[in-house]
Amino acid sequence: MNNFAANYEKILETLQQIADKMNFLNQKRKPRLSDIELISIDLTSEYMGIDSEYQLFRVLPTFLSVRIERSVYNRRKRGLFFQREELRKKIAEKVSFSDYYIVDSMPLEVCKLSRSHRSSICKEDYISAPDRGYCASQKMSYYGYKLHAVCNIDGVFTDFELTKASVHDIHYLKNIKNNYHNCCLIGDKGYLSIDYQLDLFETKNIRLEVPMRKNQHGYKNQPFIFGKARKRIETLFSQLCDQFMIRRNYAKSFDGFKNRILSKIMALTIIQLINKLNHRNINNLKTCIV
Repeated sequence: MNNFAANYEKILETLQQIADKMNFLNQKRKPRLSDIELISIDLTSEYMGIDSEYQLFRVLPTFLSVRIERSVYNRRKRGLFFQREELRKKIAEKVSFSDYYIVDSMPLEVCKLSRSHRSSICKEDYISAPDRGYCASQKMSYYGYKLHAVCNIDGVFTDFELTKASVHDIHYLKNIKNNYHNCCLIGDKGYLSIDYQLDLFETKNIRLEVPMRKNQHGYKNQPFIFGKARKRIETLFSQLCDQFMIRRNYAKSFDGFKNRILSKIMALTIIQLINKLNHRNINNLKTCIV
């Protein structure tokens, strides 16, 4: 796991089996380091826990570091955001497919509440600026963003979205019905709404399974299997926080912040695919991939 070159070659080989070309953007001159190689460097650093670009270029093998400068690397990686997201979805489709999905959210803090009034992090645009929110599961107020995500029953992220911390979980369901149909969606009590349940079922035939509150009329216990399945996405969030350090923020702009989040989720997904190709448990993320 500590050999950067070997891990890089393995990830690059896997990406080349999925991507149909080496460069995604039209450039006047062919770059010395292709787009797919640049993405492989990014995913390798996330897999190995190298969370700083400064540290990355200190440990980067010579045959890679001489082909690109750090500033160019950062600029090109940001420019490839949408291409990387499309590639991540292709990887997820290769890992697993299911008719059962789990939806949940987690808080992403950019700074402490006491510093929020004087912090300039991600405030270059009012629309994408962070704000104050409340996390009911952790019983805390925080300043930053909220990560909404959907994974299938095997634990593979299929979609994710960043919103302000104050946005309620239930509003994410409006975007879900544009990407899913004829499936079952499992959520917690934050997604409890009769109106949304009817809308999802009538428009896209999506059955939303949410536990009822005990003071509701006609209360029924949710089947045990749904409650157990929902723990899969909570485990994925814990792995993102532990191995991929998703809550550690070095970004100063929202563009940099969203790219960091995408890199970590994409790295998790590519490891799952490599585990599947090696006939191992796909969610054993701390395993050696070479």
